[in-house]
Amino acid sequence: MRRGTGKPLLLVHGLGAGWRSWSPIIDELAESREVVAVDLPGFGETPPLTGEVSIATLTDSVADFIREQGLDGVSTAGQSMGGRMVLELARRGVGGDAVALDPGGFWSDRERVVFGATLRPSIVAVRALRGMLPALLGNPVGRTLLLAQLSARPWALSRETVLPDVRGLADSPATGPALDALIKGPKQQGAAAGSVPGRVTIGWGRRDLVTVPRQAARAQELFPDAMLHWFERCGHFPQWDAPHEATRLILDNTD
Repeated sequence: MRRGTGKPLLLVHGLGAGWRSWSPIIDELAESREVVAVDLPGFGETPPLTGEVSIATLTDSVADFIREQGLDGVSTAGQSMGGRMVLELARRGVGGDAVALDPGGFWSDRERVVFGATLRPSIVAVRALRGMLPALLGNPVGRTLLLAQLSARPWALSRETVLPDVRGLADSPATGPALDALIKGPKQQGAAAGSVPGRVTIGWGRRDLVTVPRQAARAQELFPDAMLHWFERCGHFPQWDAPHEATRLILDNTD
């Protein structure tokens, strides 16, 4: 998906709806930039990978897209798994400025076990409730019950904001394999000071229950060039809980 005019900005989503995960902020971003939002393999309209699904192979697919589209040096922004991937691109020297929102991969062994033990049942639940999701998410009580792990204020969100991602968790063929890659695969590697191609900014929700806030210190240690920004009263999805602040953070820290 491409929208807007100006310098290109590549958006990389996490588990969920594909590029539509960025819908709450895409129009505001597109007022200043040409937004290029991808569907990762197995999400949205992109077919799944034919071989191994890992953070490395998913990142390979984005690096290939950047090269094929002539987007060398493009600024990137990602959230959750996508946040981890834009940091991995920066570590590889691919792209330009990078903004990572609540990235995965910086957990302790215990935190990773808890992540899998809590998120996997949630995905099973939304799959079982697939036909009832519009009604459940149209009700503040239903949103709170289903999304308490993902949002600091799920009752305050609209159904239109959250339904694409929740449906994506249920429907995307790559949800299970990508989740396995996060749980069972290696943790995120870092980049030595001065080795990344552009500015690195990491945004973290202080009420994130998926990638918990203490992981931010590990991310900064592994990416010493990074600037850390805290989202107050925000969970795992800044584009849900703090859309204008997330937009401003991305625009102010990418060229």
